[in-house]
Amino acid sequence: MKVAIVHDYIKEYGGAERVLETLLEIYPDAAVFASIYAPEFLGPHRERFEKFKIKTTFLNEIPFRHKLISPLRLIAPMAFRSMDLSGFDVVIVSQTGAYFPNLVSVKNGKEAQVLICYTHTPPRYLYGYATARDWKKNKIFAFFAEIANHFLRMTDFNSSKNVDFFIANSEEVKSRIKKFYRRDSVVIYPPVGVVGGRVSGLGKSKTKNYDLQPKTYYLTGGRLARAKGIDVIVKAFNKNGLPLKIFGKGFAGYEEELKQEVRSKNQESIIEFLGEVTDDKKFELMRNAKAFVFASYDEDFGITPVESMSVGTPVIAFRSGGVKETIVEGKTGLFFDENSPEELNKAVDKLKKINIDPKDCIKQAEKFSKERFERDIKDFVNDKIK
Repeated sequence: MKVAIVHDYIKEYGGAERVLETLLEIYPDAAVFASIYAPEFLGPHRERFEKFKIKTTFLNEIPFRHKLISPLRLIAPMAFRSMDLSGFDVVIVSQTGAYFPNLVSVKNGKEAQVLICYTHTPPRYLYGYATARDWKKNKIFAFFAEIANHFLRMTDFNSSKNVDFFIANSEEVKSRIKKFYRRDSVVIYPPVGVVGGRVSGLGKSKTKNYDLQPKTYYLTGGRLARAKGIDVIVKAFNKNGLPLKIFGKGFAGYEEELKQEVRSKNQESIIEFLGEVTDDKKFELMRNAKAFVFASYDEDFGITPVESMSVGTPVIAFRSGGVKETIVEGKTGLFFDENSPEELNKAVDKLKKINIDPKDCIKQAEKFSKERFERDIKDFVNDKIK
C-alpha cells in the first residue's frame, strides 16, 4: 500500500506537527507533501523532520515566504492542485486550518484511491473563531479581508467534497465538520507525547525520570498566539503576584505585547518567558508546576493540558472547545467560565483548597496515548481500503 501524507505547511511545531510525526511512524515509507517547508524556523524541533524527504510546491520558492504565510492562502489552492498524487493508494491529509490541502488532485483514473482527511479544525479565520492575528483591528483591511474570505469559504467547502472520509481530532471539531462541510466524521484524538513519565518521541518510547523540585510556580505555554488567551493569563498573574513561567514562540508581535504588559507592572521577577524549549524541558517544567494554566478560545483539542496531566499535574482551563473532553473537573483540574483575569484567579484560589491526585491525572491522560492513536489510525485506514 503506497501512502502519501499532505500537510498544510511546516514552519512551526505544535500539536498538528506531532500528529504528522506519528503518522510518519505508522507509515515510515510514506511520501510527505507540504506547500512550504521552512526548517530554519523550527527551533529545537528542526531535527525531527530532517530525515524525511518532504516534497514542496512553488510556494516554497517565493522569497520571504515565512513572512507571507497568511497572504499566500489566496494562491494556496493552486499549490495543492499542483501536487502529483496519482501513484498512491491512500492519501492522508493533515488539515491544520491554515490552507486548503483537500484540493489535492486525487483519483486520476485510479478509482481505488482513498482520500482521508485528519482535521485539526476547519480554517478558524473563515468561520468566526479567534485566530493568531488581530486582523479585524484595521477596518479597511478587515473590509477587503471579509470579501476575500467569502470566496475562500466557497473554496474550503468545495475542497471538502474531495474527501472520502473525515477524521476529527475532537468532538468539538466533529461538530464543526458537520456544520461547515455537512459531512460526518469519526473522532480519533491526537497522540500525547508523554504518559506516566514515558516519553513518546520519534522512534521508540523511552523512560524518563524527572527530578522533582518544590512546586513553586504555575506554567503556561505552547504557541503564543492571540487565540490562546495568554494575555488573560499574564494579566491574572500580574494581579495575583504568583510565579508564572511561559514557554513557547510568539506570533505577529504578540509575544512582545505580553512582555510589555509584564514590564508595565514591574513583574519581570515573577513572570518569566522561557522561549521555545525541548520536549524534555517542557515535561520537566510541567512535572514541577503547581498547575498548567490554559485560556484558549474555542480550542480545537488542546494537547498541552493533556501533556500536563500525563505527568500528574492538574490543569486550570477556560471552559471552551476540546478541553471540555479531556479535563475532569475537580479530579484532574478546574474550569473557569469567563475568560477574564478575575475568573481565572478565582479558579487559582479554588485549586489551592482541593486535593488533586496525580494518579488521576495520569490515568485520564492515558486515554490519549500515542499507542492508542496509532492503533485507531491503522484500523481506520485498513477498514477503508478493503
